[in-house]
Amino acid sequence: METKPTEISSSKMFEGYNKRYRHYSPTLGCSMTFYIYFPPSPSPAHKFPVLYWLSGLTCTDENFIIKSGAQRAASSEGIALISTDTSPRDLNVEGEADSWDFGVGAGFYLNAKQEKWKNWRMYDYVVKEVPKLLSENFPQLDTSRASISGHSMGGHGALTIYLKHLDKYKSVSAFAPIANPINCPWGQKAFRNYLSENKADWEEYDATCLVTKVNNVPTTILIDQGDADNFLQDQLLPHKFEEACKKANVPLLLRYQPGYDHSYSFISTFIDDHIRHHAQAINL
Repeated sequence: METKPTEISSSKMFEGYNKRYRHYSPTLGCSMTFYIYFPPSPSPAHKFPVLYWLSGLTCTDENFIIKSGAQRAASSEGIALISTDTSPRDLNVEGEADSWDFGVGAGFYLNAKQEKWKNWRMYDYVVKEVPKLLSENFPQLDTSRASISGHSMGGHGALTIYLKHLDKYKSVSAFAPIANPINCPWGQKAFRNYLSENKADWEEYDATCLVTKVNNVPTTILIDQGDADNFLQDQLLPHKFEEACKKANVPLLLRYQPGYDHSYSFISTFIDDHIRHHAQAINL
């Protein structure tokens, strides 16, 4: 099976290119797609730093590329955008598509421990496989200069991955992240099914738990949260993460944006701030 990525589409945008690729993932045991936005290059030998974007429940690798408008700021700042899918696809596991908040489109950026969901290893896919794939196949990318961001379930993924790998990522940001999944219905459902009942395993994928265990977070964590988000009170719980950051003396900028909801209308409004946040950290 072809593990080397094959280009399947290309479109020019802000003088750069959105390019979509397909490859076979040994980590997940299926064929996967991902997007790279390549900014315009000042020279043939130039290498771009990368910003990984992790999307939310029900999304694919396409949502961010099509809806966010992040390419404008990425083009001007000279940052390549990497948008991955949110779960394995087409494995035909019984029950994988029974609900929108678990299974297909809902990988939660963890490594499942339950045998039935053994292919759900999005944590290893994002942290290990994709960076290696990029460094081996795209010489114009400098994966040693990387940051990570995401939305909702992807915000949860970005925060947890960053907090576990402060050496790998220069900065992190999130839009409306699931900030304390062990205490919300989405997280409890996912963790119970993917990880079983061991709460210690759950805490390994909870940013509010992880932030209390880290030392010397080098850059401010940026979170934007709409105050008209229907999921704010029962699913997202950013105030829990904020409390944990204060106790751990971790720098956090949590901005509540009045009137904004959970959609890409919210993301596209503030995405330029996030791109600049990462550009500043990457170029330090």
